[in-house]
Amino acid sequence: MSGTLSYNDTAFRALLPYFANATTYPESQLQMFFNMATDFITTIPSWAFTGTQQQDALYYLTAHLQQIFTLYSANNGASPNIETEAQIDKVRVAVQPPIAKTAFQQWLNQTPFGQMLRALLSSAAAGGFYMAGRSELLPFRRAGGGFG
Repeated sequence: MSGTLSYNDTAFRALLPYFANATTYPESQLQMFFNMATDFITTIPSWAFTGTQQQDALYYLTAHLQQIFTLYSANNGASPNIETEAQIDKVRVAVQPPIAKTAFQQWLNQTPFGQMLRALLSSAAAGGFYMAGRSELLPFRRAGGGFG
């Protein structure tokens, strides 16, 4: 593969029709969030992704960043949490504890687009990689005394 991946407004809106309204989601704003997404995921084609996975990952992260911005703006900058309790007198509020192991996973779980990105990244990383050789035998001596 050669070249770098870039933002294509038509392709983005085709993949994620939720953002079809160009008035609510102007191209310049989506381009800004795409540029932010490239801080997390490279635009240089990578062997870790197959087919359109890398472009999709960038678009999912762009959508996630846009949606997080929208949620925080609508919530006056407060973190969007799932409230499980509320009380008015003596002000008591309880929120659902994170359902993820890391803060990054919890951050991605805040929008459906982040969840799609998390699933894509998990599937792209599944299985690991095997580099030639017999690495499983390295710690054991062979006949004649040498190591694998």
